[in-house]
Amino acid sequence: MQWKLFADLAEIAGGKEVEVETDSGETVGAALAALVAEHPDLEDRIYDEGGDLRDHINVLRNGTNVHTEDGLDTELDSDDELALFPPVSGG
Repeated sequence: MQWKLFADLAEIAGGKEVEVETDSGETVGAALAALVAEHPDLEDRIYDEGGDLRDHINVLRNGTNVHTEDGLDTELDSDDELALFPPVSGG
């Protein structure tokens, strides 16, 4: 499964696109855990002290925020595209 990372998350992981080992039927949370296992410096940036996803981190599956689906329990299909966004501001 491929993750697209943006802003400082891409810098921390060393690239804008990162491949992780996950299978169809696994969850977004499992894919996120695989990403953090391969890039442990992401952990403090995306998870809070309790191990929950930080409120300001956006996780998208096929362009839709997983909070509007089943959150990190959203099941994956083999052709899904995942993205991880930190807060974005601009002017």
